[in-house]
Amino acid sequence: MKSIRIGGVPEHFNLPWHLCIEENEFNKEEINVIWKDFPDGTGAMNQALRSGEIDAAVILTEGVTWDVINGNPAKIVQSYIGSPLVWGIHVAADSKYKNLADLKNTKAAISREGSGSHLMAYVNAQNNGWDINNLKFEIVTDVDGAVNALKEDKAQYFMWEHFTTKPLVDNHTFRLIADCPTPWPCFVIAVRDEVLKYNAERIQKMLEILNNKTRSFKDIPEIDKILAERYDQKLEDIRSWLKITSWSNHQLSAKELDEVQEKLLQLNLISEKAADSEILHSL
Repeated sequence: MKSIRIGGVPEHFNLPWHLCIEENEFNKEEINVIWKDFPDGTGAMNQALRSGEIDAAVILTEGVTWDVINGNPAKIVQSYIGSPLVWGIHVAADSKYKNLADLKNTKAAISREGSGSHLMAYVNAQNNGWDINNLKFEIVTDVDGAVNALKEDKAQYFMWEHFTTKPLVDNHTFRLIADCPTPWPCFVIAVRDEVLKYNAERIQKMLEILNNKTRSFKDIPEIDKILAERYDQKLEDIRSWLKITSWSNHQLSAKELDEVQEKLLQLNLISEKAADSEILHSL
């Protein structure tokens, strides 16, 4: 049985993967999917793809596009979440900052360079007419690092997925200032070039199994309660999240990729666009 090592965030988006693993759906097709959690997000997964630590990743669209353009030997093979990601913009609960305008020229906590929290800070700045050249960052690795950085005022705000961070708002660790949705489908599946060269058929079969699960995922009896329990979320929050979230089983379109690249170009995060074939791979 051939193993495929997959990386992803330990968040509710990825429950379909875990159900397929737990129900032995991959094993029935002689595929041993080994899942590794990356609580520190896309930047860490990009590094793991580059090093060969993992074969594939469920990863933020803008983050992996940026890293592939910068030399990551991997390709996007499929969109995974077809809806935008809602990034919450958070401050410490007792922070003096009350609204988004107050955060201009302050420092953002980010997990690492090239992470979603890094790139979306630029998107948020552009949305609000801030000078992106004045952005400042504190690298904090993960959510726990962000909690400490905001508490100690080493950084003043932190962007992370709204619902994942909601328990920290509910317990008054963070205060939510605003939301910033991605302008594109948020999660894709990226695979290392070497794996695509030698194991494309196995990757394709793995995705067929996954896509069968995501097509009917919302119809699983009491899936809202399962998600709430497994991911320590309030039931009403999970129901709100399910309403705005859709899974995808299609490749990212050329138009969607161009929107991502155009935004990265506008924000001076890349010097030029890459050809679609350098980023996308159709199985």
